[in-house]
This record gives sequence, structure tokens and C-alpha cells, in this order.
Amino acid sequence: MITISDAAQAHFVTLLADQPEGTHIRVFVISPGTATAECGVSYCPPDAVEADDMELEFNGFNAMVDEKSAPFLEDASIDFVTDQLGSQLTLKAPNAKMRKVASDAPLHERIDYVIQSEINPQLASHGGNIMLVEVTEEGTAVLQFGGGCNGCSMVDVTLKDGIETQLLEKFPGELTGVKDVTEHQHGDHSYQ
Repeated sequence: MITISDAAQAHFVTLLADQPEGTHIRVFVISPGTATAECGVSYCPPDAVEADDMELEFNGFNAMVDEKSAPFLEDASIDFVTDQLGSQLTLKAPNAKMRKVASDAPLHERIDYVIQSEINPQLASHGGNIMLVEVTEEGTAVLQFGGGCNGCSMVDVTLKDGIETQLLEKFPGELTGVKDVTEHQHGDHSYQ
């Protein structure tokens, strides 16, 4: 479920040495399964352990995960990185905003999962996002751009060279193309 690097495990052991006996760490997701999901790590003293917590054993400490957060921490990783700017813990949880879907789930769900877990985090750095509107009978994914993408002059490049390439690679033989729902629509919603 959660991978913690050797460096991060050693860091947690050092931090926990200064805490009361029996203190663990807690890995959690606030607002799991939503666009505003946030992951975190905190101390978990013995009196904060819940009956339905999942307990993961690591080298010298245990990590507690609450039942609600668990499915959204699938494939999560924690590392302790040191570079010229200093040291920091990094927590990556690709499924925090959307629960991982099964490989045999309907195409619409699998495409939406890739959009939420892989594509939107990339677009977020530019203030943008996309939403899957539909998958046509011909196998075309119809997307709606939002945020900073709306009206951006690079939308066509992002759509064809980035998003379409990535989705066609993920769904060969199932997906035939990708188009923007606003293609050929003019109005107040974009810069024309």
C-alpha cells in the first residue's frame, strides 16, 4: 500500500525517538477522492489509534492508516530527500484525489482515473484542468478544459501532443482520439 524509503524510515525513527513510548506515525488523506484531497503525515500517540486503523510495520516504527484514507493511499510513497537546498520528506499519493479503478472497469472510468491521477496534476502547475465529458461510440474522448487552460493559446498543442498522445498510449485499441468539447464553439467562455 505505502512504500517508505530507507532514508524516510531512518528519519521517522529519529523523530519518534523524541516522542512518548508507543507513538507511531499516521499517514492520512483529508477529503479523499475529491479535487481538494491533501495527504499528510503526523505523530500518532497510543491514545489516538482507532479500532479500524490499518497498522503497517516498518523498520523501527509502525504507520497507522485510517479506514477512510486506505483506498486512496494505494501506491503512495514517502521519501526523505537531501539536496543542496536541504532535506525534506516527500509524500506522493497518485490515488488521493480518485480511488484507483480496476483494469476491467468501464473505459469511461479508466480514462477519468488517468485524467485525475496523471494528467490534471500536470496541468495544475499551469492553473488548468480537464474533465471527461463523454466517450463517443467511435471511441473519442470528449474533454472540457477549465481553469488556466480555458482561452489559452496552447490548448490545441496540449490536447494533441500531450493529452491525446498519453491517452492513446494508455488505451490502445479502445480509444481512437481526443477532442475538446468547445471545438467550434465561440462565445464568452474563451478568448476568440
